[in-house]
Amino acid sequence: MDEKVDWSQLPIELWPKIGKYLDNHIDVLRFRSVCVSFRSSIPPSLPNSPSFPLQLPHPIYNSVITNYLNLATIYLIKPTHQSSNTNLLPLTSSSSSSKGWLIKVEESKNHPLMSLLSPISDRKLSYPLSNNASLMLWNLLNYRVIELCKSYSYTFLNTRRFASIVSKVVFYPNSPWINVEDCVAFCIFQEGRLGLWKHGDKKWKLVDEENFYYDDVIVFKGQFYVTDKWGTISWIDVCSLKLIQFSPPLCGFGNKKHLVESCGSLYVVDRYYESSEQVRRDNVGRRHDRDEVVECFKVYKLDEEWGKWVDVKNLRDRAFILSNSCNFSVSAKELIGYQGNCIYFKDTFDVRMYNLEDHRIVTVDFNPSIDKSLWSHAPWVRC
Repeated sequence: MDEKVDWSQLPIELWPKIGKYLDNHIDVLRFRSVCVSFRSSIPPSLPNSPSFPLQLPHPIYNSVITNYLNLATIYLIKPTHQSSNTNLLPLTSSSSSSKGWLIKVEESKNHPLMSLLSPISDRKLSYPLSNNASLMLWNLLNYRVIELCKSYSYTFLNTRRFASIVSKVVFYPNSPWINVEDCVAFCIFQEGRLGLWKHGDKKWKLVDEENFYYDDVIVFKGQFYVTDKWGTISWIDVCSLKLIQFSPPLCGFGNKKHLVESCGSLYVVDRYYESSEQVRRDNVGRRHDRDEVVECFKVYKLDEEWGKWVDVKNLRDRAFILSNSCNFSVSAKELIGYQGNCIYFKDTFDVRMYNLEDHRIVTVDFNPSIDKSLWSHAPWVRC
């Protein structure tokens, strides 16, 4: 069992079969980077695989306005033994060296470089480079790169006034070995309408035309699911465009329901607002009371076997991320700067963290702990 195996000596006919099981871009990239025989065994992707930005029709208007669907991918980046021995990582302790970073990368087949985004706010992150500095290459063989999820956003190039009409877009399947003709997109827009687009469609089709109360849509176990404002989850039959009820109503009283997949289970995060009395004192010590509206969250897990909702009081090591374009969960013990049993979200201006244990909300600044630690090797990854 201790004998080392030279994998490059495997029969050549096995490599294409192995490569076809790699269903995301970063795994294909790493596979093809091993050696010449690996690289020649599979192409980067099929010629007709989805290419982003992907041009789509406007969700509402049949016009000549140019619209694009953008792709970004959430990665967990963890150093290996080789990278931790270099000067690239400003690690301060052995415990932190086993942890990684959560990053969001926006890529395009038409551009050789990738852009780094905030995984929560989708804000493009900058990095300090002098005028004489050249782009640095990031050797992915020195890091464990794990794809967590994909996120999609709509761009209206000719005007900005339509940007707010789209609250969520999902696209599936998306793999180097899938033709774009086999992909489907769902979109929630204009106060809760649910729309469908298939390759070749000149416009979006409305699903359940009579209702306008859908909050979120997600791909879960290879299927599309949508939740309404009462927390009822329905499975979307793509062929018939029918909604099949998948869960009982949650009957939460929040303003918005978020769908999150975590460890193979489906959760609903109920987001609501409540009034909180704030006590402040002026310069001479006089007390001033005022009411302030704050965001709060409740988490429910769907028990698929019994068909009921379970009120979740503790996420343990998991942290839920509610970003502008996708929701997902992470293991906090694997990441620098994240705390378990918390929900991370963006309000109007700031990124905040809600603690489910004490219901405390704090503003989070990831720049010192995460962004700067990536600056030394992140400007940026060459494909």
